Amino acid sequence: QVQLVESGGGLVQAGGSLRLSCAASGFTFSSGAMGWFRQGPEKDREIVASISRSGSNTYYADSVKGRFLISRDSAKNTVYLQMNSLKPEDTAVYYCAARPTVISSIIYYSRNEFRYWGQGTQVTVSS
Repeated sequence: QVQLVESGGGLVQAGGSLRLSCAASGFTFSSGAMGWFRQGPEKDREIVASISRSGSNTYYADSVKGRFLISRDSAKNTVYLQMNSLKPEDTAVYYCAARPTVISSIIYYSRNEFRYWGQGTQVTVSS
């Protein structure tokens, strides 16, 4: 059974930082392209960042480019999202997603491309 468990969310003031973690189990982590999505109040779920199974390629939404950093640790079966210079508009539930693939360098952008999802972790940024 595949499980993705997010942690690290919370309440932070604008300008602060948080690091989200997503611990994966039930599939071969090194075979999975990974992504972070978020869904704000009354908004659609949107891509934040994604990383290839090899870790060599990454993608960031324009809204977080230069502030967020996605990384992965295969020894810990964990993907991270370091979030710096947080803004109130970053407030959302953040979801981890996984897509097993045989292509080491491919990254995915669309929620429909990901197969497995975590339950989400709330991030609230106060002004």
